[in-house]
Amino acid sequence: MSWLTDDPDDEEAYGEYDESDARVRPNPKGNRPRTKTRPTHEAAVPGRVLSVDRGRYTVLVGEGADPSANGGEHEITATTARELGRGAVVTGDVVDLVGDTSGDEGSLARIVRVHERRTLLRRSADDSDAVERIIVANADQMLIVVAAADPEPRERLVDRYLVAAFDVGIVPILCVTKTDLRDPADFLSAFAGLGVRVVLSRSDDPPIAELESLLVGHATVTVGHSGVGKSTLVNALTGSERAIGRVNAVTGRGRHTSSSSYSARVTDAAGATGWIIDTPGVRSFGLGHVDVAHVLGSFPDLAELAEDCPRGCTHLPDAPDCAIVEAVEAGRLGAAGVARLESFQRLLAALR
Repeated sequence: MSWLTDDPDDEEAYGEYDESDARVRPNPKGNRPRTKTRPTHEAAVPGRVLSVDRGRYTVLVGEGADPSANGGEHEITATTARELGRGAVVTGDVVDLVGDTSGDEGSLARIVRVHERRTLLRRSADDSDAVERIIVANADQMLIVVAAADPEPRERLVDRYLVAAFDVGIVPILCVTKTDLRDPADFLSAFAGLGVRVVLSRSDDPPIAELESLLVGHATVTVGHSGVGKSTLVNALTGSERAIGRVNAVTGRGRHTSSSSYSARVTDAAGATGWIIDTPGVRSFGLGHVDVAHVLGSFPDLAELAEDCPRGCTHLPDAPDCAIVEAVEAGRLGAAGVARLESFQRLLAALR
C-alpha cells in the first residue's frame, strides 16, 4: 500500500514509503547539535584566586609583572564555567581564564580550568559528618591565632587546628596574642611536645618583623575564632583595612568580621613577598574527614615505633600492647618522648 494513498493499486505510481522521503525541517534558530568535545582553551590566561563572593571570584593575573606596564599584574572579576560545577574553585586556587581579562570596569572573565592543588585545607560540620567544607587551596603554612585572654584560649580548638594541618601536611605556627593581659606559659605547656613554632604578640606591639620572616616565600592560611586579633594582625601585615572584631562583654565571644576567605600579599623590608589567607572566625572545627594515619605521619619518631603496634591499635593510653606507649614508658625517647606522646594522644582524643 502506498504511503500517499489508500488505493492499493497506486503502489506502482507512488512507490513504497522510504525514510529518505521524509522532509527534514530546517532549524530556524541555527543552533548546532550538541557535542561532548570540549574546547582546549589553549590561549587561557593563568591567575590566582584571591577571594570568593557569591559566585564571583577576584583573580590576580600577570602575577609578578609590573602593574604599570600594559597587561601587567592586575585584578579581574570572574565566574566559573558551567562544566566545573558549583564550588569547584576556592581561595588560593591557581586557575586558567578566558574571556575579558582586562580588569576594566564591567568586564567579566570565565574560569575554565583549575590547576592541580598542592594542599587542600578542609573541615566538616562536626566529627560525625564526613562531608568536607573546603577552606583554602595551596597553603603550605597555617598561622593559628589564639588570645592569651579576652576571649579565653581554647586548647581543644587549637588541637583540632593542629590535626587538620597535620592531616594535609601543612606546617603549623602558633601565634598567641594579648600576652600583655596574661602570661600564656601554662597554656603553651600543653603543646611543648609538638615542636610547633610559637610567636608571642602584645596588644600594643605586634611582632610584625618576626611574622614577616616566617610568611615570606609561603602561602599561609590564618585560623582562629573571632575576637582573638587575627584580622588585626592581617591588617598590620598587609596594610589592608578590613573590619576588626570585638569581644562581647557578656558572652566573652568574638563577633565575626570576615564572611569569606581572602588572600593578600605580605612584603618584608627587603622586598620579599608571600601570601596570607585570612579566613572567617570559626568556633568549631569538625574532623570527620581526617585520616588518623596522616596525623601519625606528622610524628616521624612515633610513626617508626608504631610499625610494631598490633593491627588496629589506637595508640591511646588504654591501648593494649601499644609499641609507642611501651617505648616511651621504657625511656627510649627520653623526657621529650613523654611530652610528644601526651600531645599526640591528645590530638587523637580530639578525633574521637
